[in-house]
Amino acid sequence: MRAVIQRVSEAAVHIGGIEHGRIGRGLLVLLGVETGDTEADLEWICGKLVRMRLFPDEGGVMNLDVQQVHGGILLVSQFTLHASTAKGNRPSYIRAARPEEAMPLYLRAKHRIGELIGRPVPSGEFGADMQVSLVNDGPVTIIIDSREKE
Repeated sequence: MRAVIQRVSEAAVHIGGIEHGRIGRGLLVLLGVETGDTEADLEWICGKLVRMRLFPDEGGVMNLDVQQVHGGILLVSQFTLHASTAKGNRPSYIRAARPEEAMPLYLRAKHRIGELIGRPVPSGEFGADMQVSLVNDGPVTIIIDSREKE
């Protein structure tokens, strides 16, 4: 499981011109599920993104997590995070999990993140054509991958 985490001052996702989710200060999380990902991958990545210290403290040091700043998390599924670009100019998505494997993990991740932060997590819609807008604060962008946790 791979996530691109962006610290934002605001972010929103629209589907068909209709706003589907919005946050103010917080984290926009693009989440990709890879073939073979497990509940252990899900637990690791959800815990990591909720506890990651990406927000400045009084001294300007990134020392606070999203919960400590009362920030939101906007979750968006993105299978293209598992693109292979080694050969040719057309990305291959062979490593991305098929929808029947990926969607249940994505939905469980949304639920688990909500449990960890104690409030609902706005999100995009799995498999939909989405327009995501954001104001990246910093900019701060972090990539985490459950297969690289060792």
